[in-house]
Amino acid sequence: MKKSIPWIVAVVFALWALSSLRMPRDQQWAVNEFGRLPVMFGGRVQPIDSLARNALLQIREKARANFEPWKNWWEKPKLILATEWAMLAMMKPEEADTWPVFRIDNPDVKSLLGLPGEATEKSDGKHYSWNQIAAKQDDLHREASRASEKEASLQNPYEQALLHLWNSRNVYTRLKNALGPAQGGDLEAGLADFNPKIEAGRVALMAQMRGQQFDESALQWLSEHLDTPIMVPAPAPASAKGKRTDGWKRMTESVVHAQGGEIPHAVRAYAAIANGYRSGDAAAFNAAVLDYRTWLTSQYGPEARKAAQEYRFNLAEPFYKSLVLYVVAFVLALVYWAVPGAEWLRRSAVAVAIVALLVHTVGLVTRMVLEGRPPVTNLYSSAVFIGWGSCILGLILEKFWRNSIGVVVSAAVGFITLIIAHHLSLSGDTMVMMQAVLDTNFWLATHVVVVTLGYAATFVAGFLAITYIIRGVFSGAITPDLSRGLAKMVFGILCFATLFSFVGTVLGGIWADQSWGRFWGWDPKENGALIIVLWNALILHARLGGLIRERGLMNLAIVGNIVTAWSWFGVNMLGIGLHSYGFMSAAFWWLVGFVISQLLLIGIGSLPLRFWKSFRTQVKKDNTKPPSEPGAELAPA
Repeated sequence: MKKSIPWIVAVVFALWALSSLRMPRDQQWAVNEFGRLPVMFGGRVQPIDSLARNALLQIREKARANFEPWKNWWEKPKLILATEWAMLAMMKPEEADTWPVFRIDNPDVKSLLGLPGEATEKSDGKHYSWNQIAAKQDDLHREASRASEKEASLQNPYEQALLHLWNSRNVYTRLKNALGPAQGGDLEAGLADFNPKIEAGRVALMAQMRGQQFDESALQWLSEHLDTPIMVPAPAPASAKGKRTDGWKRMTESVVHAQGGEIPHAVRAYAAIANGYRSGDAAAFNAAVLDYRTWLTSQYGPEARKAAQEYRFNLAEPFYKSLVLYVVAFVLALVYWAVPGAEWLRRSAVAVAIVALLVHTVGLVTRMVLEGRPPVTNLYSSAVFIGWGSCILGLILEKFWRNSIGVVVSAAVGFITLIIAHHLSLSGDTMVMMQAVLDTNFWLATHVVVVTLGYAATFVAGFLAITYIIRGVFSGAITPDLSRGLAKMVFGILCFATLFSFVGTVLGGIWADQSWGRFWGWDPKENGALIIVLWNALILHARLGGLIRERGLMNLAIVGNIVTAWSWFGVNMLGIGLHSYGFMSAAFWWLVGFVISQLLLIGIGSLPLRFWKSFRTQVKKDNTKPPSEPGAELAPA
């Protein structure tokens, strides 16, 4: 029976992961069908569901809207999907304005806006509605404008919170204005109200360009309606590959450019959808959505299919499910360490880790298909890829050393990197290239993949070293044989890391020579990649030369975690060089915390052997005297 438990565990978790692939049925309103409709935003076609999810992540750091955040989960607060919230914002903005979706944590910002800072019966003291904020919108704009004039690295928490809230306001306004004159459902009435405002905005813009006095409110109205998702498809069918992005228009532009009073079909379709929604007529809403989707499929099949594929990807949430599975595998492995004779626990941990890797792989490949790019294009995708590569390396180690250490490292690195990826997703769409200079070509694709595998391998070596130190100091599990085995693991992984880091750095130089006309420019990111290569080479040299033994190898491998984390994240926050992606204060403090934790582990690993429980256990078992030399290892002298 125990032999079949790992298979049963694997099947149960695989079925759980597969359960979300089935398209949910709409109950009353065709929410899922509406969420699958394609729009253009961020330079790519995406479903409305992705637009809504990314907006909510930026505004409230969650992919669902909670209309009663003051309630605990057991009180069943009113939660709705991102698409439902987007429908409300697009077609009933006056109602959406009353719901508390804006997260504000900074007390000084709350004071500026006159918001209650403490939790009450109808407020959790963190989330606020747009109506609560709008009264002090001018003060918010003034303070945010002042804060934006300072360099990001010099902004204090109050200024950073102001800019975050102003960005959230822009994201929300962009979504509310997406349907333009079709928002109210009555297109003719909408156009009658819309056209004079467009003309007033145009006049204000021309006056501004001439240096004359202009109507600021009219210009602001125009700018807000020209900065919206692009809802109207191109006037001609896209190519067979579905990569056409030109020709799409915003609602405002499509109305202005309509020739001979011919309003595009998409505008009328959205007006019919909004009319059904605002009137509470679910049947009319559902019919209008279905009609528009049928028309899109016939005229713009590639875009409609791509949006539907991404919508299914959003529902599947492969990286969230992988994260959960990594936690389960980690816990099972720890339980196995507590009950080392229960081999079925170790095999169950391996089975769950394999399922997690498969789900992780499906998510990674799906992202590649949707983007049409290699797996690493920005910091978010690099975090996902590092976790994936680390899991593979850990499971390979588990294949040769069946002691759950490989599973623990796989699960730990996989979980941590996916948590990092989640926090990176809070900045917006993760499928958009972060820098225009990173246009994909062969050398870039190979460079980022190979060098990121080098990052992953260095982290795996570092986390193996952490396992060695924690188990060695706090338990009696590290025997002389296991000590030597772990040293072989770390040494082999570091060889792999050195090779891939070196090759990846050289490939990056070739790409830089083609793109920027120089092979090496001492850019901070380039220096960071070089430091990883040199540090790994230093560890290998010290080990081969007999300068360090097992404990020294482990401590230096943990230093490799610091070096890699700095090269991966730290250099991006300097604001210097072609690879700099902007200063992120939150990430900076997390990076500092990570470095401090690694230094503490190195300190623990450097403790005299008399403080190591594994060493004391071994001495007692073998009845030997403690070795006196400072570099002595766990093995008897």
